[in-house]
Amino acid sequence: MDYQALAKKIKFWAHELGFAKAGICDVDLTEHEAPLQQWLDKGYHGEMDWMARHGMMRARPAELLPGTLRVISVRMDYLPPDAHFASNLNNASEAYISRYALGRDYHKLVRNQLKKLGEKIKAETGELGFRPFVDSAPILERPLAQKAGLGWTGKHSLILDEGAGSWFFLGELLVDIPLPIDTPSENQCGKCTACMTSCPTNAIVEEGIVDARRCISYLTIEYSGVIPEEFRPLMGNRIYGCDDCQLVCPWNRFAHLTEQSDFHRRQALHDPDLLALFAWDEKTFLKNMEGSAIRRIGHEQWRRNIIIAMGNAPYSQQIIETLEQAKGHSELLDPHIDWALTQQQEQLPFKDRKKARLIRIVEKGLPRDA
Repeated sequence: MDYQALAKKIKFWAHELGFAKAGICDVDLTEHEAPLQQWLDKGYHGEMDWMARHGMMRARPAELLPGTLRVISVRMDYLPPDAHFASNLNNASEAYISRYALGRDYHKLVRNQLKKLGEKIKAETGELGFRPFVDSAPILERPLAQKAGLGWTGKHSLILDEGAGSWFFLGELLVDIPLPIDTPSENQCGKCTACMTSCPTNAIVEEGIVDARRCISYLTIEYSGVIPEEFRPLMGNRIYGCDDCQLVCPWNRFAHLTEQSDFHRRQALHDPDLLALFAWDEKTFLKNMEGSAIRRIGHEQWRRNIIIAMGNAPYSQQIIETLEQAKGHSELLDPHIDWALTQQQEQLPFKDRKKARLIRIVEKGLPRDA
């Protein structure tokens, strides 16, 4: 078997299947084991127990598929043509949703295309052990992508490419054939720290290291509890994920729009008005978010995130009335509602604020000096 020629075919097939780029690397990630353990020991993974559950298997691809010799790493662009970055972030009455989640969930699409790539290789070689991964198993996808020449790890911990920025998904295909490996990408961030200084919650604690417990993406997606008050004002109108570290990155001037219509903004999110989104009952939420990555956080967490955004929105009597009507139905939501109401009412002139406080006291049946 001419593996050099096969590697060229694999990259051609990957492009045919919708991947912007493919690269090949070996499975040695031993240099990443100590940093991974240090990150876990510091508790930076928060409540993502699955990050620690499999120990160092995350840095040992061959344990996922015995006999693995190479990893084919791929990337697929996801930036939609109607991203509306500035308009959403600057309008506090609208919700900001991370650009990767505006369309369909990427996991199934990318995994299916990787499976097709594996089948093409198997048809060419006659026999092949392979397994595709897309955030579906404990594997260090970013170090593998860097080894495979898809980009370098930026100071925000995401993979960056000089010709494509960072708006792309990653996937891996583990194979048991000795393909020639590609040259790893070299870091080109230089002295730039734009991503670190622009993070709303200072979650990037060191170059390339993120404390998930402070990250808005973690708080709005992975964390299901009561969000600490210190982070609520900093979340602004971001109700699902955060793109700030990517938005300020100079390399994203070269990013490409996705060719996958599945990643375009879904109709239900064309009007991201906070009140309109909060008005969805659970049935509407599940219907509108069918096939979306957002669906997995559930209706209650969705409402929790919107409540915080409403607290950060400009004063609105309609928001106050909506929040007051929602109170008393959820132990998770009530603390956020109380906070959001306070945030809203503090925007009132002092005279109106005092009047609103007296109305609340009377409604609660408490004495006036309570």
